[in-house]
Amino acid sequence: MPRPIDAAYLAAAIIASPLWLPRMISTGKIRTDWPARFGRGEDLPKADRRRVLLHAVSVGEVNATDLLVDQLQAGEPAIEPVIATTTDTGFARAKALFDGRCPVVRYPFDTSSAVRRLFDRVQPDAIGLVELEVWPNFLREAANRKIPVAVVNGRLSARSHRRYTRIRPIARRLFGGLTMAAVQDETYATRFCSMGVPADRIEVTGSMKWDTARIADEVPGARQLAESMGIERDRPLVVAGSTAPREHAMLHAAVGDGVQLLCAPRRPEWFDDAATDLPGCARRSRGDIGSPSGRFLLDTIGELRMAYALADVVVIGRTFGDLGGSDMIEPIALGKPTIVGPDVTNFAAIATDLLNAGGLVQTTSDRLPDELKNLIAETDRSERLVQDGRKFIRTRQGATARHATILRELAESRASR
Repeated sequence: MPRPIDAAYLAAAIIASPLWLPRMISTGKIRTDWPARFGRGEDLPKADRRRVLLHAVSVGEVNATDLLVDQLQAGEPAIEPVIATTTDTGFARAKALFDGRCPVVRYPFDTSSAVRRLFDRVQPDAIGLVELEVWPNFLREAANRKIPVAVVNGRLSARSHRRYTRIRPIARRLFGGLTMAAVQDETYATRFCSMGVPADRIEVTGSMKWDTARIADEVPGARQLAESMGIERDRPLVVAGSTAPREHAMLHAAVGDGVQLLCAPRRPEWFDDAATDLPGCARRSRGDIGSPSGRFLLDTIGELRMAYALADVVVIGRTFGDLGGSDMIEPIALGKPTIVGPDVTNFAAIATDLLNAGGLVQTTSDRLPDELKNLIAETDRSERLVQDGRKFIRTRQGATARHATILRELAESRASR
């Protein structure tokens, strides 16, 4: 029930305030858009077609919706997408990516009043939760308004599955409220089913990440990025994307003499510590040009694709710890030999498929220096990696169109009631 849930949220926020409040102040997140986090904002104009609210938590999920927005708008009948995102970085990325294409709103706290305000402002005919983000008040309000809710591009990692299993009675009520779960593979389908989604509401559709990784040999703006940061194009460059703390010092030590290193941390609050671990680095945010140490820090949002296009070798961040890893498809699609560490939990099926296809290298921190050295020197091996990886990506594309069809049918089904 909404009011008891609201009371529980308030009690949890007060009890945990000594932890979250200092962290928000120290990271600058205290300056977030508080009215929007409580569901306030301008009402969207009444749509002349069906409207689908797509909830994308942060940057990765926002990027995954790029082509889905196009598919919804271009299909028959055309659908108006609205993007809702939670984090400040995700919101900034969504505003940049969808400017002039579709509305972007802030996903609010899961209090009953905030959720009602969001629904009143957006008036969606269907909702797509990108990958997974289920909240009780949000699902309850959707059910009250008879708005179908589907998880799209769904995934439920082993870690998340274990956590939900600890509260299985509550989780089954949450997941049971989904109209449908369109998931990336059979493993995720089994996990969703165990959490209370009936088998006849689950469909294996593949991953939209295969589609968003556009195969290309050049990326607009890449050359200008190199020039503005002073990256030398006649020296090898290793680009490490979506990196985490403790990986930067490891990468600095692993990259050999004469080889440049550019790191792009996953979160803004990790930028300053990364700069400390990359001695003499040129920081993009400061406009530094050139680095005597050959170290570069991409402490901005939305420029990683351009950086990947400059790389001789790419290392995927958050794979050399216990954070589950990041997307490895995009750099392979751009023709870059790509390395991951041991932990690819968040992308287990994708990584396994690419490894089996010969399009990806997996290694440990101890062996990383040798792998980097070999891939830079052995151009034939690097080219085989790229060719095999790109070939496999092409065989997996098409999930975005399937998700667009599902959301269009859900929106139409509500309209026909």
